[in-house]
Amino acid sequence: MIKVTLKEVVSAATLKLNEADVDSPAFSAQLLAEKVFKLDRLKMIMEINSAVESDAVDEFNALVERRAQGEPVAYILGEKEFYGINFLVGPGVLIPRPETEEIIEMVLARFNKDDSFLFADFGTGSGILAVTVAKFFPKARGIAMDLSSAALNIARRNAKMHLVDDRLLFIQADFTTPALENEVFDLVLANPPYLSDAELYEISPEVAHYEPVSALVGGIGGDELIHGSAPRIADALKFPGCMFMEIGYLQRETALQIFESIPFFAGNVAVVKDISNHDRIVVAEKK
Repeated sequence: MIKVTLKEVVSAATLKLNEADVDSPAFSAQLLAEKVFKLDRLKMIMEINSAVESDAVDEFNALVERRAQGEPVAYILGEKEFYGINFLVGPGVLIPRPETEEIIEMVLARFNKDDSFLFADFGTGSGILAVTVAKFFPKARGIAMDLSSAALNIARRNAKMHLVDDRLLFIQADFTTPALENEVFDLVLANPPYLSDAELYEISPEVAHYEPVSALVGGIGGDELIHGSAPRIADALKFPGCMFMEIGYLQRETALQIFESIPFFAGNVAVVKDISNHDRIVVAEKK
């Protein structure tokens, strides 16, 4: 039987994915190899010239074929790292983006580790924001909302996996309706769908064809959920309280206008750029 090395297998996969014109072919091949051959990044380097078992190669090639068809790596693996933490993901939820990690940075800057506070996560998806905040702040408690039952099932599993499920309550609800108000939260996190209908057809086919449209598109103009949620957020926050909301990189002026029009926020609204220097996070203080 002819033995093949890890290097040969990964190189062939990279070539196949490159020819299929998928995003990040070499990185995709590496992530799939790490999963199938049960190697971390360092061991991948150390054992790159080692022979691999044929059964494992067959399993690897099957996953590569799925990737070549455009299926995102995160869905194939069933997990995605966010802020150094692994999260379960699936077709029912948006795959975590690195720019969303900026919100965690802001929460870490605002609160001390031992602070006790109550927060809400509007549009929780896989629960990345709610679970990460609860994990870093052991005295914090949160309520996480999403309309998708599939997303909430994954979010609950992530909360249990990271041992914070006793401090998080997941609710199936539309966060543009007054389901939660009466000034109960110290902090509101929000990551609403913010693409317009037209923008959906301009993004990567891997995103448009595989990730849930309901988690991507915020209506015809893309800002409907920002409009709808802003007054609800103002009602839900305590004095003083703060909101961090992720928006589309072209929505700065619209978001500022919406939040500045709310008396509780007027004069205390800013838009912060992300790591790519795009306008990304709305910060609104209730004072």
